Amino acid sequence: MGGRRAVLGAAHVDRAEAAETGFDTDCQTLIGESAWGTVWVSDAITRRERSVLTSALLVTTGNFDEIPMHIRATARTGATRQDEIEAFRHVAIHAGVPAANHAIKRAKQPHAEMERDAT
Repeated sequence: MGGRRAVLGAAHVDRAEAAETGFDTDCQTLIGESAWGTVWVSDAITRRERSVLTSALLVTTGNFDEIPMHIRATARTGATRQDEIEAFRHVAIHAGVPAANHAIKRAKQPHAEMERDAT
């Protein structure tokens, strides 16, 4: 859980844990152990690089609902807005412009929220 908290923030993880029920406990455990307990804590690549890769993969697999969460995580991973837009531009060429456009649309709100919270 340390890796998950470090990337997504304690507030997000606390909300996710509070929403967990017996129905999704096993799935959440799997995600926690594999994604956050193995992949995200690996030092083979930086969290910044992993963040950019994740954003690109979310777009190419059509998992647009996950993009705002990962955009917010960039405040802790070190990925910049420029990193994210470069990932989306790369996706546009290799996976399609509509997917990249939709990702950019989904990224705008969390970026605006992060700017507002910084002021």
